[in-house]
Amino acid sequence: MPNSLTIYPASRPLRGEIALQGDKSLSHRAALFATLAEGESRIANFLIAGVTEPMLNACQTLGIDCSLEGHTLRVLGRGLPQSGGWAQPGEPIRLHCGHSATTMRLLAGFLAALGIPAVLDGSEGLRRRPMRRITEPLKRMGAPIEDTNGRAPLTLHRRTAPLHGIFWKMPVASAQVKTAILLAALAADSPTTITEPAPSRDHTERLFAAWGLPISRPRPLTVRLQPPIPPKLPPLRLTLPGDISAAAFLLTAAMIVPGSKVTLRNVLLNPSRTGFLDAARFMGANLTITPRGTAYGEPYGDITAHYSPALQAMSISGEMVVRMVDEFPAFAVLAAAAHGETVVRDAAELRHKESDRITSIVKSLNALEIDAAETSDGFRIRGGAGWRGAVIPAHGDHRIAMAFAVAGLAAQSPVRIEGAEIIAQSFPNFADALRRLGAEVWEG
Repeated sequence: MPNSLTIYPASRPLRGEIALQGDKSLSHRAALFATLAEGESRIANFLIAGVTEPMLNACQTLGIDCSLEGHTLRVLGRGLPQSGGWAQPGEPIRLHCGHSATTMRLLAGFLAALGIPAVLDGSEGLRRRPMRRITEPLKRMGAPIEDTNGRAPLTLHRRTAPLHGIFWKMPVASAQVKTAILLAALAADSPTTITEPAPSRDHTERLFAAWGLPISRPRPLTVRLQPPIPPKLPPLRLTLPGDISAAAFLLTAAMIVPGSKVTLRNVLLNPSRTGFLDAARFMGANLTITPRGTAYGEPYGDITAHYSPALQAMSISGEMVVRMVDEFPAFAVLAAAAHGETVVRDAAELRHKESDRITSIVKSLNALEIDAAETSDGFRIRGGAGWRGAVIPAHGDHRIAMAFAVAGLAAQSPVRIEGAEIIAQSFPNFADALRRLGAEVWEG
């Protein structure tokens, strides 16, 4: 994608149907988990984007036979850590995780389970992301892992003793941390129990359960992996639902452009990820959700968004924040179109994404002459009026870039996104999708 993207005010309604590439979180997990199966896994509708490349590269560097056939990922697994199918390298393996915190955090737990020495590094942006929340529980389990002042690079030394199960109370709800611990727990000699302060996305638990692993929820906000682990896992055969986070941008576009009607087919509808849909409905959005089925425990279906001129402001806090943590840039644009003042609290985690999303959101809204202000753990937006066009920097953040590209559809003059190439990290055909719906988008 070119360095800049210019979006012109919509001159006609957005109309059409789109099937999105596979969900980012599921793509990461399916690719990595398939290496633990015995035999060939096939994962259809895999997300091919900048953010998944580091995970595929890491698997190949670890000697895994994996390749893409169109949008289907083929992985020849080596079995669980105790299967004996994993060779121990003579020297630490260096794995570059690009911009992907998911890749780094999941690999940390995965490599701890395998006992493979490695150095995990990434971009300057990734080096700013907090990693002690990963290294502390892994150390408690007996993994010889070190961080660099709480950040990347992470170094895993050769493990000479077994891993042990732990009881871990997470200070911040995080599916990435939870998954890293659960992956390490596959090689632990005793049960591992994790509690969360709020419900984070549960993709790992659903896939583990569907796969036959001994995972349970003994009480709310608690997950437990209880040995013994089955000696073998069957190959994965699944088609990934469309990315719900990518969907949020196209749904927002339909809701703010007069006369629009957009349908997205076979989108992930996991309740831990539908906070944006619930918030939009609470604001008065005209949304229709049609369930279509489940795959490995993950529900999916179609979502149709209509133009919604009567949106009302709302307040968001608590567990709702966790259920829509990746969708706040899109939600901010929706809030700018709503009547009244929207307030977001308990969202300090947004400061630790690809950018400080609280600051990036507010600065971008202000550039459009929308009344918005930061708080320590969120922001407020006074919406309901039209906004002007502007030049908006992407801040190195794919979701900021896409959100304010969508804002250009309802602006009084064009919006140009600088640094738009970052969009290819998660939604490479974003501009084409907007054009298919009838938007006027110029690249370069």
